[in-house]
Amino acid sequence: MTTYRAAALAAFATALSASAAFAETQLTVYTSIEAVDLDRYKQTFEAANPDIKINWVRDSTGVMTAKLLAEKDNPQADVVWGVAATSLLLLKSEGMLEPYAPAGVEKLDPKFVDSSTPPSWVGMDAYVAALCYNTIEAEKVGLTPPKSWKDLTKPEYKGHVVMPNPNSSGTGFLDVSAWIQMFGEKDAWAFMDGLHENIAAYTHSGSKPCKIAAAGETVIGVSFEFPGANAKKAGAPIDIIFPEEGSGWEAEATAIIAGTANLEAAQKLVDWSITKEANEMYNVGYAVVAYPGIAKPVEHLPEDIPSRMIKNDFEWAANNRKAILAEWQKRYDAKSEPKG
Repeated sequence: MTTYRAAALAAFATALSASAAFAETQLTVYTSIEAVDLDRYKQTFEAANPDIKINWVRDSTGVMTAKLLAEKDNPQADVVWGVAATSLLLLKSEGMLEPYAPAGVEKLDPKFVDSSTPPSWVGMDAYVAALCYNTIEAEKVGLTPPKSWKDLTKPEYKGHVVMPNPNSSGTGFLDVSAWIQMFGEKDAWAFMDGLHENIAAYTHSGSKPCKIAAAGETVIGVSFEFPGANAKKAGAPIDIIFPEEGSGWEAEATAIIAGTANLEAAQKLVDWSITKEANEMYNVGYAVVAYPGIAKPVEHLPEDIPSRMIKNDFEWAANNRKAILAEWQKRYDAKSEPKG
């Protein structure tokens, strides 16, 4: 009996040791990545790193940024994977990010890497402002497609334009900050005053205006290229228009939250996030990715999207974000749809 008990205890101890060796590290990962992509990113990363499990917390960019700032003194996230670079620059200024140079970072396009050494964030891909234009609904009301941002202020489009609220949507903020950079502050606010006259509603999601346009609930959705390509692929009667003045854009980026108890696992995730394999996955929906030479044409999107992207000053946008959003809210928030 004693020998049996000793053997059983030894076997139990071995099992415990094996269990400990293969214990999963649980990473809480905050993201604004489109929900349709989350499962495949998680599954592919976890297959390569079976000792690490991702637990997503997802919301739109503005909401996620506010959540992270609110948690500054008691961080709940280990990693941010797929939130706007301008948001991460804001977190960086608050001392909330753990600088880290992932393996292979020197291979990325420099505009997708934080300027500090080591960098506080690294980029994944770019989402680029575009208009989703429903050709059938436009024909019903006798509209012609806009060619430029300024065209959207024409009286014929009154009540036929939906765009994202920049306070809750990263896409909305990239639009507003791009217009100020392109047109200058005075002319940009004058343009937005005119645009506001034609707006039916401001949404709290960057992809929603395109989805609404695809469903025939509006003619023009101010959005970005990814949901447009998806909607067109699904058979929606939309054209994807890149306005002739150029398109604002934002980098989706990744960073480690300072103070994480799971630093080694967090670094593994950031290492993986910039690999060729990861960038090939980003390219399924995004025509512009951080790793040069990876991007292949995306169905229903033009091949020259990089040439349509404005020279975007992320530092300026981050530093002026609070003032821009306060001014926008004061002027235009009355047309925002209810939060729900």
